[in-house]
Amino acid sequence: MNHARHITLPEGFKAAGVTCGIKASGNRDLAIIASDTDASTAIVTTRNQIVGAPITWCRQILPRGCGKIRGMVINAGVSNVCTGKRGLDNARTMAAETARRTGTDPEKIIVASTGVIGQPLPMSKIKRGIASAANSLNRRADSQVVEAIMTTDTQQKSAVVFTTIGGKKVTIAGIAKGSGMIAPSMATMISVITTDAAISPTALKKALTAAVATSFNAVTVDSDTSTSDIVAVLASGLAGNANITASSKHYRKFASALAEVCRELARAIATDGEGATKLIEVTVLGAQSDRHAEIAAKSVANSPLFKCAVHGCDPNWGRIAMALGKSDAKVVSEKLTIRIGPTRVFSRGTPTKFNAKSVSKHLAGDEVEVVCDLKLGKGRFTALTCDLSRDYITINADYHT
Repeated sequence: MNHARHITLPEGFKAAGVTCGIKASGNRDLAIIASDTDASTAIVTTRNQIVGAPITWCRQILPRGCGKIRGMVINAGVSNVCTGKRGLDNARTMAAETARRTGTDPEKIIVASTGVIGQPLPMSKIKRGIASAANSLNRRADSQVVEAIMTTDTQQKSAVVFTTIGGKKVTIAGIAKGSGMIAPSMATMISVITTDAAISPTALKKALTAAVATSFNAVTVDSDTSTSDIVAVLASGLAGNANITASSKHYRKFASALAEVCRELARAIATDGEGATKLIEVTVLGAQSDRHAEIAAKSVANSPLFKCAVHGCDPNWGRIAMALGKSDAKVVSEKLTIRIGPTRVFSRGTPTKFNAKSVSKHLAGDEVEVVCDLKLGKGRFTALTCDLSRDYITINADYHT
């Protein structure tokens, strides 16, 4: 759902998105999100072994993945990855400049960068952008902030959930960018989620880790895990509820609402995959474990042959069976059932008679559903992906140049 306000909807947050000249397009390319309080914060970052300097900085200031933070600065266009000591110095400078202009300490500023790998940041432009953004922080600039963090995205991505905790209205709102170099372990993905809930940093980290597992880590556009992924949740505590801990009675309700925001943002990322024309949900049921279900579902979701078939509306269920079988999950053909949309196309080792035109019609829709029942246990997982089109090649062939 789109709102004029997203991340500044919860109490205690201001934001700004500005143009500082990093993007050749001239579009906005730097954003600051600031909290009025020392906000409980949790982060999850990429599992890629090669990481950007901003990720290194964030891990230094939040070694346990949670703590108290006052804000976040993000630039798009250059990712500050593989840039050596200079890159880390630049990430630290981004934090210091933002802190100086928002009245806090550098160690309380999260830094994120996205864009081309291997190029140094244009720091004179960045500094001017930080000054401009810090001077224009307000509660009405949310769409400008989303624009500033986008790269190859074609759509702004946001989500808002309202809930009541201990009789107090709590808002959880998020934005995200991500379109390509997207695979489980997050993505070329930056997501910022804000909430006015009062919650401890450790409880927030627990809730975020659980939410990421079935949302952002369920997304794959092209099987490539980025060097710059980060999702951060900042909680101002201004909703007035009793402080939530991991053992308090309201924890599950908060965690459920946070997971809903993450799922909505993850679906938006999959839908906006580079060159995508449709969202694909691949659900594996009846696996020996949830982990086996995840492995099998992602094997299908990452298959270029399957994704091309979906793009061409070709009811080629054999590519689904192939992708399941090549995975490290336990799969037995004689027990396997495959369904595309409402139509069963394979059952217990044998093709079924089906109307190919009706299956093609389902594949032609904006959302495609594939369900594979392994009938080996109770494990379940749903992966989110998109079709593979000619435009994906065009976008990525021209990306650097």
